[in-house]
Amino acid sequence: MADTITRVSTDVGGTFTDLVYFETDTKTGVQTVRTAKSDTTPPNFEQGVLNVLKRGDVDVNAVDMFAHGTTVVINALTERKGAKVGLVTTKGFRDSLEIGRGNRPDFFNLMYQKPAPFVPRYLRREITGRMDYRGREVTPLSYDDLDETLELFRAEGVEAVAICLLHAYANTAHEEALAAEVARRWPEVTVVASHQITREWREYERSTTTVLSAYVQPKAQRYLEKLETGLVEGGYKGQLFIMQSNCGVDSLEATKAVPITMVESGPASGFWGAAELGRIIGEPNILALDIGGTTAKCSLIENGQAKIKTDYWIERNAKSAGYPIMVPVVDLVEIGNGGGSIAWVDDFGKMHVGPQSAGASPGPAAYGRGGTDVTTTDANLALGRINKDYFCGGTVEADLGALEAGFDRLAGELGASPVEVARGIVRIANSNMVNALKLVSVNRGYDPRDFTLVVFGGGGPMHGVALGQELGVKKVVVPRGAPVFSAWGMMMSDLRRDYFVTRLLDADDAGSLDELLHHTMELARDEFAREGVARDAVKLVPQIRCRYQNQEFGVEVQIPAGPVTPEVVEKMIAEFHVNYEREYTYTLDAAVEVTGIHLIASSEVGKLEIVPIPTTGATIADAVKGRRDVDYATEGVHLATIYDGEKLEPGMSFAGPAIIEDPGTTVVIHPTNTVSVDDFGNIHIETRE
Repeated sequence: MADTITRVSTDVGGTFTDLVYFETDTKTGVQTVRTAKSDTTPPNFEQGVLNVLKRGDVDVNAVDMFAHGTTVVINALTERKGAKVGLVTTKGFRDSLEIGRGNRPDFFNLMYQKPAPFVPRYLRREITGRMDYRGREVTPLSYDDLDETLELFRAEGVEAVAICLLHAYANTAHEEALAAEVARRWPEVTVVASHQITREWREYERSTTTVLSAYVQPKAQRYLEKLETGLVEGGYKGQLFIMQSNCGVDSLEATKAVPITMVESGPASGFWGAAELGRIIGEPNILALDIGGTTAKCSLIENGQAKIKTDYWIERNAKSAGYPIMVPVVDLVEIGNGGGSIAWVDDFGKMHVGPQSAGASPGPAAYGRGGTDVTTTDANLALGRINKDYFCGGTVEADLGALEAGFDRLAGELGASPVEVARGIVRIANSNMVNALKLVSVNRGYDPRDFTLVVFGGGGPMHGVALGQELGVKKVVVPRGAPVFSAWGMMMSDLRRDYFVTRLLDADDAGSLDELLHHTMELARDEFAREGVARDAVKLVPQIRCRYQNQEFGVEVQIPAGPVTPEVVEKMIAEFHVNYEREYTYTLDAAVEVTGIHLIASSEVGKLEIVPIPTTGATIADAVKGRRDVDYATEGVHLATIYDGEKLEPGMSFAGPAIIEDPGTTVVIHPTNTVSVDDFGNIHIETRE
């Protein structure tokens, strides 16, 4: 056995690509941790990964486990840089993709236009053959029109064929046969069928998911193959794990087959990291907030579990219904508020922050890369919250001239002083993020006062305490390695797959539910066995989807992974009423029915075990860098003690006002806060007086 185990994870974000390196001495248990950041490099994202490996001085030949998360899928969707797709569907359902849902957000806008489908009508073709909702064949499958369809697709330059047939969630036979036939007649084209991605009902959502998966598949496959090639050429010999949107990792081959599953892989790893951190520090109920350069994302962790859903939409906002993606995604809210979010004034003289971002290039005005727009980062710098002499960890000399020019321009537009503008930017950004946190907590029946706020990303520690005080949370925790916490979260992830199966059953039909659950659990064990995982090493967590009879939506209830007995069903129904009331504020005296199951299957793949950090005997005075005036935006200017984050050790404590400076972030400690460092190097900030 080797004397050390080395694990590396990389996370490609919108602005930066992050790296975390963990080396564990198997004899002493001592862990060596290194982190690194480099600019994200679109469109060749794999180059940014190779760059950050070089910057972090990582010898991939010595790496035992490599995990990777990326924004390549979501970027391809939002930037419309995917493949040209042709859709084949059941006769009569050609336009379901365009009809969509009546969920228009701007309800009173008579000029409202639905989001344009990713496949124009002339590339949506029909085929004869039909299943009913129970999976019984109504009309045999026919290939009479297939040659004509494929000829059209070839002539129009189609790169990927999406197949979504009616009720394929109940019986996949027609889709499997059609996909095989298309591949036989046109071997060069990418073929994606809906049953490979989802086994849930709702035709519009399933159709859109299939189309979007086909849209990103060629680009995502090329990216993953280039990344694999670069690592192998560098000497990496181990297995490459790819972070999924469901808070787990999966193999490279499985991800290349259905890359849409990593649409939110970056946020998912951070939120799973928050859940694991909560387990380590004894805080099972977590509000997790990730503030990066472009966006802020938040999620709620209850009893140590991140919530996973398939009701996920991209580009959904106040003016657009967006597009559904029916794959397992961590339940999150994302807003356009990050360190690079631009402050601007509208035609009515009102200031806004975001959603436009300055990105990594040109970046905030203070970066000195030609950017003239003032951002949240610039405001924090102007208020003294960020040290102008330690900007970006001392790697960038702050361009104070560009900073002043930007604030002078905004101040002129608003008729205010530059300091008032900077304070306003911070307050607006905080207000936007508080509203996002309320969407995942208060709006879903949870009281933030029962939760601990875990903040990470480059901007999380900067704003976390102000947000925590506004919400009244128990306390705020800044994890060790907060700037690269999403990459850290990947090392805490298991090999995981979520199985969703639609089946309409009476809730008290224990026999049918037991049969469905047993079949799905065996399917999961078989798939994991093909990945080399022993059947008894697969952890199974069944969740049953229930609703009141004839309603449209319901909630999930967890049950034991064993035989479904009448006693299990009785307890499930009782818990359903409780969960439903918390979600929708009422219960009904009505029959309960099952609409399907959600089975979580997971297995450990060398997950990192965190050990306490040794101390050197240093005192808190040894970590003091100095003092300076800091404008807290809402609490006035205070003389704050400045601490070197790299010199803080377990057991140290102090009180605010203070600033902790780390190479990748700044922690703002408000005047009434008390701070302590736990055994693992995490910073605990008490916000309640």
